[in-house]
Amino acid sequence: MSKRDYYDVLGVTRTATEAEMKSAFRKLAMQYHPDRNPGDHEAELKFKEINEAYQTLSDAQKRAAYDRYGHAAFANGGGAGPGFGGDFSDFMSDIFENFFGDAGGRGRSRGTGGRERGADMRYNLEITLDEAFHGKTAELKIPTSITCEACSGSGAKPGSKPKTCPTCGGAGRVRATQGFFSIERTCPNCHGRGEVIDDPCAACGGAGRVTRERTLSVNIPAGVEDGTRIRLAGEGEAGLRGGPPGDLYIFLSIKPHPFFQRDGADLFCRVPISMVTAALGGEFSVPTLSGSEALVKVPEGTQTGKQFRLKSKGMPVLRSRDVGDLYIQVVVETPQKLSKRQRELLEEFDRECSKENHPESSGFFSRFREFLDGLGGSS
Repeated sequence: MSKRDYYDVLGVTRTATEAEMKSAFRKLAMQYHPDRNPGDHEAELKFKEINEAYQTLSDAQKRAAYDRYGHAAFANGGGAGPGFGGDFSDFMSDIFENFFGDAGGRGRSRGTGGRERGADMRYNLEITLDEAFHGKTAELKIPTSITCEACSGSGAKPGSKPKTCPTCGGAGRVRATQGFFSIERTCPNCHGRGEVIDDPCAACGGAGRVTRERTLSVNIPAGVEDGTRIRLAGEGEAGLRGGPPGDLYIFLSIKPHPFFQRDGADLFCRVPISMVTAALGGEFSVPTLSGSEALVKVPEGTQTGKQFRLKSKGMPVLRSRDVGDLYIQVVVETPQKLSKRQRELLEEFDRECSKENHPESSGFFSRFREFLDGLGGSS
C-alpha cells in the first residue's frame, strides 16, 4: 500500500509553519497514543504514521527533500523518521519531548560537536502592483549571521580545536540515578554540545559566526499575490560552530494601486463618464499594466454600475500562461456648477422627456404609488 502524503497525515498545508505542524502533531499524537488506545492496532499504526510524517517535516533538510521528491527521497535507506522498529527507546523519548518539552533539561544535540542549525529568517518585502505584473529581480540587504572566517566556524582560536567535554565524554548528556529512577539531562558543562572550547576565537567569541550585512538577489516571478512566500534555502543565519545554515523566507506584500483593485488574477477599475456619453454612447481608452491602452465602447443609454469585461487584460497567473481579465465599471457623472444656458437646456430637455426615456425610475415610482394605495385601502 502506498504511503499517504505527509502533509495530509498531519492535516496541514504545504505552507504550514513549524509551529502549526507541531500543534497538529501534538493533537493527533495525543489522540492516537497507544497508552490511550490499548489493544487498538489501527490506532498504533496511525500513531506510527503521524510520528513518521512529523519527524520528516519538522526537519528543514528532510522537508526540503520531501517537498521536491516526495517519498522517493527516502526510498533508498534515507528513512524519514523512527517508527516502532529500530531504537524504540529513542523513539519514545522523542515523543515525550514533543509532548512535554525539554523535560529534565535533556538536550537534543547528542554529541554533535556543538554544531547547531542556524535560525530561519523572515524578510518583509513590499512591491508595487506593476512589479507583481511584470516580475522583478530585487536586491536585498540583509543583516544576518555568517560563518566566522577567522575560525572557519569552529568557535576556537585559530590553531586550536574544541575539546571533548570531560564531564559527559562528548555525549552531551549526563545521567543521574535516584533510587529506582535514572534521569538523563543536558550536560551542564558543555550545554549539550559534547565539546568545550578552552581558547575561544577572538573574532566571534566562540560562537563560530559573526553578524554581517549581505546583499542577495531575489527573483520575483510575474503573478505573485499579496502574502506570497519565497524560500531561499541556506540563506538564513549561519549555524553555531559550523552547523548548517537556516533558510530565508521572503514575505511579499503589494502596495495599493491608485486605479486598479485586484481579486486573484482579475483587475477592477471604476471610470467616470459624462451624462452625455452615457446617454448618446461613445468610447474611451483605459491604460493597462502591460503598458498599452484598451478601448472601451459605451452603448447608448448606459447606466451607472454597468461593467465591461476586457479579456486577458488582467494579471498573469503565477507559473502559468493564463491571464486574468480587466473589469471596467462606469459611473455616470452628474454635471455641476451649471451656467444659466446649461440649466435652460436641461430644463427644456426634461420637459421633452417621456416615461420611455426613464423606464427604471418611472417603473419604480409607479410601483411605489401602488404600494401606498394598497396601504390606504387596507386601513
